[in-house]
Amino acid sequence: MKNARQVAILDIIGRQNVETQEELAAALRDRGITVTQATVSRDIKELRLVKVLSPEGSYRYAAAEQGGTAMADRFRRLLSECLLSVNASENLVVVKTLNGSANAAAEAMDNLRQPEILGTLAGDNTIFVAVRSAADAPKVVEQLRGMIK
Repeated sequence: MKNARQVAILDIIGRQNVETQEELAAALRDRGITVTQATVSRDIKELRLVKVLSPEGSYRYAAAEQGGTAMADRFRRLLSECLLSVNASENLVVVKTLNGSANAAAEAMDNLRQPEILGTLAGDNTIFVAVRSAADAPKVVEQLRGMIK
């Protein structure tokens, strides 16, 4: 049931502009799928749906992959606002952030899908970034430092 519902959600947001959870729930009900707002909210989170600017100037739900450049810009903006320092040791990059923002920043780094970054681990104000190789670390450091305001 859950998988079918989530496939339906992706189909709906791919075919029409859906601006709110209520609109999404109504579209699901139109397809004979009964849902609560809480279920829709969980599905949005699990599917990593994001709000993107539509050509008409309103915001709509989209899969993170569909967000394209707009999402990459949003992630870069988030990083520029919370990164404080970036340093490397071998293939591990240590990033310091504003208190409480490491999780969001790590998620943004993961979603940028840089091939050199294998993954991130975040605390409250520190992120460990596993880099593919020690040779890739300086490039990742340079890119991240370039985002610091």
